[in-house]
Amino acid sequence: MQIPNSKTPRMAERFRGFLPVVVDVETGGFDAQHDALLEIAAVPLAMDAEGYLRLQPTVSTHVEPFPGANLDPRSLEITGIDPYNPLRGALAERLALDFIFQAVRDAVRGAECQRAILVGHNAAFDLGFLNQAVRRCGHKRNPFHPFSCFDTVSFGGLAYGQTVLSKAVLAAGHPFDSREAHSAVYDAERTAELFCSVVNRWRQMELFEQAHSGLDVV
Repeated sequence: MQIPNSKTPRMAERFRGFLPVVVDVETGGFDAQHDALLEIAAVPLAMDAEGYLRLQPTVSTHVEPFPGANLDPRSLEITGIDPYNPLRGALAERLALDFIFQAVRDAVRGAECQRAILVGHNAAFDLGFLNQAVRRCGHKRNPFHPFSCFDTVSFGGLAYGQTVLSKAVLAAGHPFDSREAHSAVYDAERTAELFCSVVNRWRQMELFEQAHSGLDVV
């Protein structure tokens, strides 16, 4: 049961002015410098009047392999992506970044935050590919912190004793369909649910302690 709070919490005060945005990328391998970025999905998060996190609409795009990009057949087999299928509606890297970053900047402004912070499952992987694409394109308006991130591997291990995304999501009480996995949108949304579950679980404990101590918690 949610316990009313006497002071309306604000996202801008929850994570030191950062807005958590869950990101998942699908790629042509594991090397951010040489392997293609093929798909990006981002899920900005919002805070309700009780201080609980919730998902905002997902923004996503397919990405054209950059010139000279490596495409590992094993990675493509896992993701099921045909990089040169015209029906993908893929955007060139710069346009793809513009599209994702504009939505993220809008969410940052809407939450009155200063910057976005990437949330991911094995977040260094997603942040590495994102940063490398930014460098290739010479992009000057990256809304994400360049090296700080939240990793749901650690969050899932701490809260549920599970570090594999599917197992952590299930342990958090959410469904997970392995047939849908390795799609940037699906994985980003499941990762967002996991992150929100952990943070909201902590928030619930804060409010419980507040109700029994008479202290305000923001």
